[in-house]
Order: sequence, then structure tokens, then C-alpha cells
Amino acid sequence: MSKVRDRVYGQYVASSGESTKLKSVADLEGRRPTMEHVVDNYFPTDKSAVVIDLGCGHGALIHFARQRGYGAVRGVDVSPQQVALAARLGVDGVAEGDLAATLASLPAESVDAIVAFDVIEHFTKDELIDFVDAVHRVLKKGGRWIIHAPNGASPFVGAIRYGDLTHEQAFTRYSLEQLMLASGFSRVSCHECAPRAHGVKSAFRVVAWKLARLAMQFVVTAETGERPRDSILTRNLYAVVWK
Repeated sequence: MSKVRDRVYGQYVASSGESTKLKSVADLEGRRPTMEHVVDNYFPTDKSAVVIDLGCGHGALIHFARQRGYGAVRGVDVSPQQVALAARLGVDGVAEGDLAATLASLPAESVDAIVAFDVIEHFTKDELIDFVDAVHRVLKKGGRWIIHAPNGASPFVGAIRYGDLTHEQAFTRYSLEQLMLASGFSRVSCHECAPRAHGVKSAFRVVAWKLARLAMQFVVTAETGERPRDSILTRNLYAVVWK
């Protein structure tokens, strides 16, 4: 790792304050709507599918995926503090390890789905090529790679791109398609990370976001003369990449 990564990753949990915010799995409930949206919409329908969450952090997605019936899901994270936090929360199946080494240890075409949330933006472009090839190798034919990453097309991308010292880049629908299709994947589908309604307060957020989104689309149309109906404007985006 670089000096920056080595220093920051070693203190990821301490610097974010997560160790004081999360005392038990009950403290993960605020993430339930988002995590269940990911599982229900992007995971394989077969609940016996082998799913590996690379850069899983303290295992929030693993926790909710298991509650949804996915028994063969496990995770790896390079941060010892994140792995320790997962253990403290009682989330099993989270191991400490290098992501590239983990992929290299897996047999070819042995995994149904790979998850990489807030991971690929930490790689340089050359490092990303190697990572993409490694994921492609271990995925089964028809398998999928589920990604969450900074959206370079968002008006707010600066807050995400530069919000973490270890971030190297951001992505758009088109740059991801360019990379993945050139690397042997068959299809890429990208989606907004819009707020989810799960109560009165969040319902107001959803309405406010839709109004703000209309205003931002108006600005895009004024600048380009086009009316893009499939713009992705949230700070982050989801991508599902099929082999």
C-alpha cells in the first residue's frame, strides 16, 4: 500500500467515529432501507448464491443479506478496525485481508456475485484494471458485480471525490461501461442512490430530492440543450455489471 493508504486505513474506524456510534447490530437499523434495497434489487434471486463482499467494512450488508435469506455471503476488509467492529457487533463471516489476494485465492468461475461498495474509487486507473480482471476471473458465467461508487456526473461529486484522502477517482455511467465492456463483461446497468421512503421524515426527503432533481435536470438542459431522462445525479451511483 501507499503511505497514505497505510496510515489512513489503519485508523479508518477511529477517524470516522463509528466505534462510538455502533454498539450492537441494533445500531445498524438506520441502514436497513438502503441495504434491503440493494439486496432485493441487485442480488441474485437464488438465495443459495455464493456472494463475497469485498471491502465489507463492519458487515452491514452481510447482516441484512443474511436476514433476507442469503446464507452463503461473506466479506473481507483490509482494515483491522473494521473487522474488529464487525466481531463486536456480532456479524460473522467478516475476515481481514487484502482484496487482490482474496480474489487471487479463489478458483476461476467460482462466485455468483461480488460486491464492492466504496472500493473502486480507492484504486489508481492501472490498479483498477488489475482488480477488474481479477473479479472477471472469479465470477461465474452470468455472475454479477455490484458496485457503489462516487458519481462523477453529480453536481455534488466534489464532496465525495475529495471527502476521503484515499480516493483516487470518480465514475460515470459511461466511464464504467467503457471500462467493463472493454474488459470482457457483457452488460452494465447503473442507477441512482436516491433516498428511500421508510417513514414520514424520509418521505419528505424523497419528495424534496425529486423536486431538486427536476431543478438540476433543468440546469443540465439549459447548458447542453438536451433533455436527458436517464441522468444519474446523486453523489454516488450503483452499478451492476454482468459477466
